[in-house]
Amino acid sequence: MRAVFASDIDRDDPLRGLEVGERPDAAAPGGWSLVTVRAASLNHHDLWSLRGIGLDRDRLPMILGCDAAGVDQEGNDVVVHSVITDDSWRGDETLDPRRSILSERHQGTFAERVAVPRRNLVPKPPELSFEQAACLPTAWLTAYRMLFSRARVVPGMTVLVQGAGGGVATALVVLGTAAGVRMWVTSRSERKRSEALELGADQAFESDTRLPERVDAVMETVGQATWSHSVRSLKPGGTIVVSGATTGDSPSAELRRMFFLQLSVIGSTMGTRDELERLIRLCVEKDVHPAIDDVLSLGEARQGFEAMLAGEVVGKIVFTP
Repeated sequence: MRAVFASDIDRDDPLRGLEVGERPDAAAPGGWSLVTVRAASLNHHDLWSLRGIGLDRDRLPMILGCDAAGVDQEGNDVVVHSVITDDSWRGDETLDPRRSILSERHQGTFAERVAVPRRNLVPKPPELSFEQAACLPTAWLTAYRMLFSRARVVPGMTVLVQGAGGGVATALVVLGTAAGVRMWVTSRSERKRSEALELGADQAFESDTRLPERVDAVMETVGQATWSHSVRSLKPGGTIVVSGATTGDSPSAELRRMFFLQLSVIGSTMGTRDELERLIRLCVEKDVHPAIDDVLSLGEARQGFEAMLAGEVVGKIVFTP
């Protein structure tokens, strides 16, 4: 079957190991299902894999991709929840110390077919296209968990999103706005600030700009470059939710401000199957849809990876086998 896969790992030149070609057809062991992929979306995780983060060389070649929507063996339209837990695990899948996501230990979704545990399949509603549904299981699910499960935001709060434009950031803006939250964003790019406003953000600021007032919560995926601004932007008792550190993970802790203002720092990773079901229901009931930057064939995958690596993407890039 045709697939997009990592044949090598290079921390400095990640696209060197990216290939498009034939791979052995997917096979589903007991308790798993074979899904015919109709759409799969690109995430920063796929670039990290090509750099060898979360993917060991001894697992190569590895089909990339952790998001997908398609049709299962019974003919049902499904969305794939990509967090794979140990068979004995019960409860919040993200807390299983043995968890992985597709394309780390198991072949990923950038292919004509993918094998996944049956418990990881969620019904796709007809109100969402396959392309829209394929954007939800990683970036949008991460955003949903950050806002509603970890920060516990409620309507009327003000939330700052650091770094507008990416899949998680655009999802945060759309979901927060749909829930009645005042969403502010920062970005160095005037284009990304403008597009965030079009998506529903209340205000957009240049990076590191002093805000008109302090916010209730900050959604932080950038890391070192924005950390100090995130801490300074919080009201006393406010919360930072961290789900990434694309610019580095060693910022100053600013402990004096932390304890004096009683700030909270909360980590967040992916989301559960239950949260994915609730996210899908929210999208249908509020008629919100993922922002899609581009839809490409698997053969054009390198173009999508290059755009993400260059930071030129606003929303999600989707591949359609």
